[in-house]
Amino acid sequence: MTANSTSSNNDIVVQLDDVRKIYVMGTEEVHALAGVSMEVRKGDFWAIMGPSGSGKSTMLNILGCLDQPTDGSYLIGSHNVSNLCDDDLSEFRLRNVGFIFQSFNLIPQLTVQENIELPLTYLGWDTSRANSRARELAHMVSLGDRLGHRPSELSGGQQQRVAMARALVCDPAIILADEPTGNLDTATSKQIMTMLSELNAAGKTILMVTHEANIANYASSHMHMLDGRIDRIEQVNK
Repeated sequence: MTANSTSSNNDIVVQLDDVRKIYVMGTEEVHALAGVSMEVRKGDFWAIMGPSGSGKSTMLNILGCLDQPTDGSYLIGSHNVSNLCDDDLSEFRLRNVGFIFQSFNLIPQLTVQENIELPLTYLGWDTSRANSRARELAHMVSLGDRLGHRPSELSGGQQQRVAMARALVCDPAIILADEPTGNLDTATSKQIMTMLSELNAAGKTILMVTHEANIANYASSHMHMLDGRIDRIEQVNK
């Protein structure tokens, strides 16, 4: 299932083939994903929706290389990440996946600049180059005058913009957003979603979990999940 079947195969960024995830709880098996197959192409913007227990969180964890399938294959670009060891998976995730979380997940002891450049530090970038990249992205999200501030000194919307800058710092293949407006008021939510839309218009591939229809409508495709499967796909007319 894909949002744009006219694109060439070279445009496929994410490919899931019969992906299953089974959790063993005592003597019981829980089938969180029950055979999911899909393609996401460069520049797509997907909203992943569904009731509690439908598999959308498990799907996001698989897509973000935070968990691995029990069965099936998962490719990002030409790389099959289904069977990578933990160390290789961590490095691949750092380089190729940007995360935006509902709770921001900023480190409170670090400044705006230090939070943004943290992934680059893990990848071994030299300090000057990492500083320059962090400043560039802080200015892009209109926080160039907050580089020395800590998260506690920022509003919720400003913290989410720091998280967005951090998600972009390694120029990832995909951005995963997990309820990115869940802790924000209506006006701030609109600002954050406008920024995500602008990133998508500039070519970024975004997959977003949300339960809010008005937020989902910023995406170009809706994936509705039910009982660990893709129930239906809808295209959004904008």
